[in-house]
Amino acid sequence: MSDARKPSLPGAGAAVTQAADPAGTATGSGAAGPAAPYDALLLLSFGGPEAPEDVVPFLENVTRGRGIPKERLKEVGKHYFMFGGVSPINEQNRELLAALRKDFAGHGLDLPVYWGNRNWAPYLVDTLREVAADGHRRIAVLATSAYAGYSGCRQYRENLADALGQLAAEGLPELRVDKLRHFYNHPGFVRPMIDATLAALAELPEAVRPGARLAFTTHSVPDTMAETSGAPDDPARGTPGGAYVAQHLDLARQIAEAVAEATGVGGRPWELVFQSRSGAPHIPWLEPDICDHLETVQAAGAPAVVMVPIGFVSDHMEVKYDLDTEARAKAAELGLPVARAATVGADPRFTAAVRELVLERAATERGAAPARCALGALGPSHDVCAVACCPNPRAPRPAVAEA
Repeated sequence: MSDARKPSLPGAGAAVTQAADPAGTATGSGAAGPAAPYDALLLLSFGGPEAPEDVVPFLENVTRGRGIPKERLKEVGKHYFMFGGVSPINEQNRELLAALRKDFAGHGLDLPVYWGNRNWAPYLVDTLREVAADGHRRIAVLATSAYAGYSGCRQYRENLADALGQLAAEGLPELRVDKLRHFYNHPGFVRPMIDATLAALAELPEAVRPGARLAFTTHSVPDTMAETSGAPDDPARGTPGGAYVAQHLDLARQIAEAVAEATGVGGRPWELVFQSRSGAPHIPWLEPDICDHLETVQAAGAPAVVMVPIGFVSDHMEVKYDLDTEARAKAAELGLPVARAATVGADPRFTAAVRELVLERAATERGAAPARCALGALGPSHDVCAVACCPNPRAPRPAVAEA
């Protein structure tokens, strides 16, 4: 799609600049430069196995404390074994890590970037131990989850609290970590998803493109977890489904409108659907599942569907298996043409967005009022989480980066 045909988006030109912060400096690095008071960035992700022998131990880490038998974990792990026991997520995080370092260096931001995982090597606690040994003390954290919710936000903050507690018990220097705000509506996340949706639409046979539906997919969570997602005073929290669903709907609506403008096809049907359910059958989770949705729309006469995984930053296992394998197999069974949009991955616009988010938060911490990029109806998310937001569904646990 040429620049001339790209849809214009409100606020798309907004950017965080050093000029917005008189306390910043044009040059310098770490705590002495435009990222001050931060002297490092931590890329914090979920993690995944990188060999067949890693699969069950990895799943034991993910499900620790839930009493799930090893035989059941082997059954769950069949998705990984189909791909040689290797999840793509770690390699994708390596690519994002390299892209962030390249972007920072290219813009004169001498801020070291580290990478740690919640459930597999490199483990979060090991990475923070390295950060402390390198002399850094004030850390900005980018979690590879764009939305509010327990599993996408608070659980990361709980894991950070656990790791910092372990370092303190070892007598290591105290670190302060601040999680960057939710980025689901930042232009650097929205625009790549728009372009990816248009590219996927173009993959369909020309005859079915005008009537193709858009199915925006994300990870299903228990209904109760969705309803309590977000801060108590968050406007999105008051909508049906809480902030988790509201934020996804806000992004989906933006993409659908931009696709309509770019293609000249108005009124194209779209829905938010879910995938990757993993809970007990008797507990209500967000629905419909993507495979059930494909059956429904095919029966209603839909000529094709574009699956748009807005809930995921990269093409990891839940995209490769749940969409590229399971959902595509269901579509083939139904005789329904489908295409799948790419995730943002290490798109340069996304890495630039991360840089802007770091500089934005740094300026705020210095007492300035920088521009805060956000598209859609909900506006920029909060910097500091409320104590009561996204509560732990099992039992309260300490979490960092909250009021």
